[in-house]
Amino acid sequence: MSTEATAPAALVPVFVRLKLTLLRNGLRQSTGRTAAYVLSAVVGLLFTAAIALGLLALRGNPHAGTLAVVLTGILTLGWAVMPLFFPTGDETLDPTRLVMLPLRPRPLIRALLVTSLVGLGPLTTLVLATGAVIAVADGPAAAVVGVLAVALVVLVCVALARAVATASVRLLTSRRGRDLAVLGGLFVAFGAQGVNIAARQLGSPDGLSVLEPLGEVLRWMPPASALGAVDDAGHGAYGRAAAGLALAIAALALLLWWWQRTLTALMTSPDSSTLQAVEKDSARRPAGEQRGLARLLPDGRTGTVMLRTLRYAWRDPKSKMSWAMALGLGLLLPVVYAAQGNGSIYTSFSASALLGLQMYNQFGQDTSAFWMVASTIATPRDAFLELRARALTLMLVAVPYVTLVVVGAAAFIGPWSSFLEVYGLSLGLLGALVATGAMASALFPYSIPSDGNKNVAPGQAGIAWISLFGGFLTAAALTSPLLALTVWLHVAGLSGLLWVLLPAGAVYGLGVATLGLRLAAPRVAARLPEILAAVSKG
Repeated sequence: MSTEATAPAALVPVFVRLKLTLLRNGLRQSTGRTAAYVLSAVVGLLFTAAIALGLLALRGNPHAGTLAVVLTGILTLGWAVMPLFFPTGDETLDPTRLVMLPLRPRPLIRALLVTSLVGLGPLTTLVLATGAVIAVADGPAAAVVGVLAVALVVLVCVALARAVATASVRLLTSRRGRDLAVLGGLFVAFGAQGVNIAARQLGSPDGLSVLEPLGEVLRWMPPASALGAVDDAGHGAYGRAAAGLALAIAALALLLWWWQRTLTALMTSPDSSTLQAVEKDSARRPAGEQRGLARLLPDGRTGTVMLRTLRYAWRDPKSKMSWAMALGLGLLLPVVYAAQGNGSIYTSFSASALLGLQMYNQFGQDTSAFWMVASTIATPRDAFLELRARALTLMLVAVPYVTLVVVGAAAFIGPWSSFLEVYGLSLGLLGALVATGAMASALFPYSIPSDGNKNVAPGQAGIAWISLFGGFLTAAALTSPLLALTVWLHVAGLSGLLWVLLPAGAVYGLGVATLGLRLAAPRVAARLPEILAAVSKG
């Protein structure tokens, strides 16, 4: 037998052994890593087994087929987006590590596909698909179709994840791609709230019947169509069952074809690391010339600090994550409460609260670069200008954003009659958080590690809790005069004077924020060495 004939077959066990070896060696690096892996595996398998048992308990329920189809659709969506949020989760399958090897695309895809079936993800998918098929299958024909459906669901999910990862591997391994992965937390938050709302709907008197419209759509989308085929075969609709299986098989073939094309392009086309960068004289800017937003900012230290803060928020992954979570959740919470039937215009306070917290630990957000900022602070006046510029940067985003959220809440939740008072209270709360955030940055600074997923350096968790919760309680106390005025106007029946809360809230917020900045500035200048030491511990 020739070498060309044996090489493709021998490639599969080599890749499987390679993955198992790398997994074993990775777990040997530390006991903690091994324990974390085993614990996550046990928890994941128990959770999967619980869902599978729940599906088995629904066997015979008229809506079991719809639930199985919907769960398969959700599972497929998870496989599709997983490579975008965890691009380095399985380095053994990174095709960029294989570009120098003399491998042809088709045998390589076969080996990578089989290797991808080794792991906890495919195992949990297999268990869920098996539980769904058993819950739906009714009769010998459905059982035979169910065996094919389980295989197709697993293969389509794995092929989809690998094709997406290959098509976007260069983006996801770049800085912008890593930033995109960090923003996955925002989508997780949205998804968690969506699951919460869906769970409440399933607990309604209508029960699983509310899933029927969605199930009818997903029934013809692979690989959920394979589960629909099992249900159809159990009811004698063999034509529909054949069509569902055919859709899943066609989807698998198209995914493998797309995967092969993107893999071939990835392993044969050059990227920026193999091409020389060409500098164009026409693209060079004269020294000192500003472009974009920098031209609109004030001159001097204020504009410089504002531009630096905005660049940190856009370029630093953790800063970007913090801003994205604040902006996303500020919009999400009013929507979630409205969807649950508890909607109120007062839920728009979440926009001010979450964005105001961005003022906390200002110097820790600079990480190790804070020493450059510290070298420019010699007097309380310097500290005040630094803090004021950072507060102005926050206001540049927060004021339009809070306005948008309150207007949206008034328009879609109502009533409009409460708009002025809620808007005024929101501005007052925002100013109070700026004041307490500046003071907390001076008194309770802590380090944010540059690497990893931790937001607080070891040993500084207590400082972070005091800074955030103590500052937030103080901000609530500072806002109490506005709340007292609001309550008094309502109790006294002076609803016609509630409009006063808007200018009062704006003026009060501006005044308390300015006072907080002025009180924090001398403390920053006096405690600069301690602040520098605290934020440099990570």
